[in-house]
Amino acid sequence: MDIVIRPALPEEYPVVGEIAARAYLGDGLLDFGESDGYLARLRDVEGRAAVAEVLVAVEGDRVLGSVTFVAQGSPMADFARAGEAEIRMLAVAREARGRGAGEALVRACAGRARSLEGCTHLVLSTQRAMLSARRLYERLGFTRTPDRDWNPLPELDDIRLLTYELTLRHAP
Repeated sequence: MDIVIRPALPEEYPVVGEIAARAYLGDGLLDFGESDGYLARLRDVEGRAAVAEVLVAVEGDRVLGSVTFVAQGSPMADFARAGEAEIRMLAVAREARGRGAGEALVRACAGRARSLEGCTHLVLSTQRAMLSARRLYERLGFTRTPDRDWNPLPELDDIRLLTYELTLRHAP
């Protein structure tokens, strides 16, 4: 069966949220584990879908993973500037990894960004520990933007997110 990328359906929101939560917890990406405040945001797919596009990778009737595509001007953007869209919360179920779902989701976001008038870049943040994700981004043409690296919790010195961008078209 082929992997299909499409918008998440409301009845899939609980599954999408749990895939994201399990991926981040299982990979040790939440500094405070089960008590990490970000966990609630990962599970709040309905809230994300109200201000951004939640896309899923499905095979048959099974959700393999998801990503949140944040268009320019959305309150969900972490660090995107004018003329940029942002990728957030990419997650693939552990048992579905290595089958192309993550790549298909990122490619869908790039295609969506290219379709937006005035959108010249697609940006994202990632953690140092997300090695396979970073390799995927680089293979798809994203480049590091270390001048934009940032800390989502400034009160904690040891958290630093790495940033990447994909040039979609050159600004006029």
